[in-house]
Amino acid sequence: MKIDGIKPYCVNACVGYKFKVLSEMDNLKKYIATITDFSEHCWITLSNCLTEIEFKRNEMVLKEGQVCNSIYYISSGLCKSCYNLDGKEINTAFYFENDFATNIKSLTTSSKSLYTIKACEKTKIVQLDKTKLLEAYSKSHQIETFGRKVLEIIMAKQEEHSDSFKILTPKERFDNLVSKHPDFLKRVSLTQTASYLGISRETLSRFRAVK
Repeated sequence: MKIDGIKPYCVNACVGYKFKVLSEMDNLKKYIATITDFSEHCWITLSNCLTEIEFKRNEMVLKEGQVCNSIYYISSGLCKSCYNLDGKEINTAFYFENDFATNIKSLTTSSKSLYTIKACEKTKIVQLDKTKLLEAYSKSHQIETFGRKVLEIIMAKQEEHSDSFKILTPKERFDNLVSKHPDFLKRVSLTQTASYLGISRETLSRFRAVK
């Protein structure tokens, strides 16, 4: 795991031209602008809550049994949430670029997380520290609104996945997944995908054949 502080813009020369290389912080800043109004002053305040971290494949972002004290913005790469059941890994969520990952129950109640969050591939994350974020809320209504919207986005995604088991057939869950994430099956193994959809690998293979 590699941890960096706030990185400045990098300027590189290439064939006589100069260009800016966007950091993970830049990606987060751009994404925030798509979900809420956010001033430059608020961004400077929020920046004090942020840390850039790079994870290798299969490296733990949050371990089962730990208290979750952060929200994680996925700048690049892919993470998943999972738990162990009788020695078998059960996948509950996947987090792609511009997704936020956390364990809401652990985050809000300071209880131990029942789930593990880990990187499925090389992943760059911006960590939002809970304690510093709460302090920033008192300084800015825009930051408080941003934090609330992030939790709403996370909860809505969780509810959507949970509801899919109640109102969609296994085939409809599969179709919905590949419609929203066309490259999902290229980045996630069949075994992990089957676990996430609550179906057997053989059933998943049949669904893929139909596609």
